Amino acid sequence: MIKKAVLASLLSAIGSTTVVAADELNIYSARHYQTDEQLYGNFTKQTGIKINRIEAKEDELLERVRTEGANSPADIFITVDASRLAKADELGIFQPVKSATLEARIPAHLRADNWFSYSTRARIIVFNPEMVKAEQVQTYEQLAEPALKGQVCTRSGSHPYNLSLGAAMIKHNGAEATEKWASGIVANFARAPKGGDTDQIRAVAAGECGVAIANSYYFARLMNSNKPEDQAVIAKVKAVWPNQATWGTHINVSGAGMLKHAPNKEAAVKFLEYLASDEAQTYFANGNNEWPAVPGVKVDNAALNKLGEFKADTLPIGELAATVAEAQRIYDRAGYR
Repeated sequence: MIKKAVLASLLSAIGSTTVVAADELNIYSARHYQTDEQLYGNFTKQTGIKINRIEAKEDELLERVRTEGANSPADIFITVDASRLAKADELGIFQPVKSATLEARIPAHLRADNWFSYSTRARIIVFNPEMVKAEQVQTYEQLAEPALKGQVCTRSGSHPYNLSLGAAMIKHNGAEATEKWASGIVANFARAPKGGDTDQIRAVAAGECGVAIANSYYFARLMNSNKPEDQAVIAKVKAVWPNQATWGTHINVSGAGMLKHAPNKEAAVKFLEYLASDEAQTYFANGNNEWPAVPGVKVDNAALNKLGEFKADTLPIGELAATVAEAQRIYDRAGYR
C-alpha cells in the first residue's frame, strides 16, 4: 500500500496539469493485487501506451480526484465492490463511455451508465461438515436460524463485502426480513467479527466455528495453494453456492470507469475495451481466481473449475448502492459491527 507522502510524490511525478503525453495512460487503482502487473504489461505491449499507475485506498484516490478537479491527470479509476464504484459515480467523477465493444461484451446487469464490471466474485458459504450438516447451510437466510447458534463466523458487518450482501438481501427479501436476518446472524456468532475472509475459512477448519461467509476467490486461492497448511484447511471444509433454489448466489465485482477530466480519452477507452478482451478476462480468472464478466470466456483455473458452475444473482449490480446505507443502519441496529 502506498502511504500518503509517497502517493503525493508519485502523483506529482505524473503531473498536475492536463498536459500529458498522448501515448500514456494514468490510472488510479484501489484494486490491490500484485498479480495485475501482467495485465497492465500486456496492454502496453499490445498498444505501446505506457501506464502510470497509483495504488491507494478508495477514499484517498477519490479525494485526490475531487480536489484536482479539471487539472487531474487521472484517466481511469479502478476499484473492487459495486457499492464503491457507485459511490465514485455519485461523486460525479466519471464520464460516459460510448463503446459498442463494451456494450456487446459486458452483460447489462454488470455495467452502469458510467462504469463497467470486468470480473466477478461470489459470496459463498464455507462450513465444517463435522460441526454442521450441509442441508443447514444452503442459503444465506439459514445462517440466522437458531439451529446454528454459536456456529457463525464473519468479518465485520461494516465491510463493503458484507454490506453489499445486505443490500442485495434488502432488494430480494425486504428491509424487515433483512433486519431479522442480521439479528439472527449476531445471535449465532461463535465470536465477535474479526479478520478477513481467509481468516473465516481458517476458523471454520480449526473448529472455532461451524460456518462462515467468504468471497470465492479467497477459497480458490487456498485450493490452488501448494502450501501444506493451506491444503490442510481445504481438506476440513466444504463450500456451498447459496440460494440456488431462489435468487442465486450473491456476486460482486471489480470494475472501472473513465474519469470526467481524463486527458487521454482515446487511450482510456482502449484500456477499458482491453479489459473486456478474452486475454484480459482470462487473466482475471487465472491471476486472482475471479470469474470473467464476459460470457463464454474459457477459464483454465483448477480451483474455479473444481468449484463448478452455479446460479448467480442477476440483480443489476448498479442497484446495490441504493440500499447499502440502509444495510449499514440495519446492521448497526442488530449489533453486526
